Amino acid sequence: MTSDLRDLLRAGFRWTEPEPGSGLLVSDRSGWWRDARILDGLGAGLAGLFPDARPTVVVSPEVTGFILGPLVARALGVGFVEAYRAGARRPIAEPMTWAEVPADHRGDAQHLGVRTHLIGVDDRVLVVDDWAVTGSQARGLHVLASTLGATVVGTAVIVDECPPPVAAELGIRGLLTGVDLSSAPGGG
Repeated sequence: MTSDLRDLLRAGFRWTEPEPGSGLLVSDRSGWWRDARILDGLGAGLAGLFPDARPTVVVSPEVTGFILGPLVARALGVGFVEAYRAGARRPIAEPMTWAEVPADHRGDAQHLGVRTHLIGVDDRVLVVDDWAVTGSQARGLHVLASTLGATVVGTAVIVDECPPPVAAELGIRGLLTGVDLSSAPGGG
């Protein structure tokens, strides 16, 4: 990964305060999706975090993962499988395998599911997401892939803020850390 991509990611990111004076800052990643140079580099950049892993499939959770996952899969020359959140208002007419996601950084528990026939015992799964704070989504996807008999080779994220023991356990590697974004516009 080049430092150019890291610089572009930092420049395309900002912290916003939804209600002035609230002191609450929310991440605004929309600049990442607007910049063609970032989109062009993200697939290879995230894939490059695991140069010797040889994944056969990329698995990513909705919503942002549906942008990132295909970029990484294309860079690796492998397929992509989407992981849906339970409760979505769309019918899925195929058998699904579900895993509970422990409480995330907001304290919300979720369930993620994939179409059962798309991941098998011969697969080497690379989990891809935009941000990891607690590792809960990555953990849920690791359980899901393992339930289907696949091997998880790691988790590639744009921003890794996980505690080091969690990042080590889940094989989380990031292009940036939270510290890298603390100097982003509107950031603290």
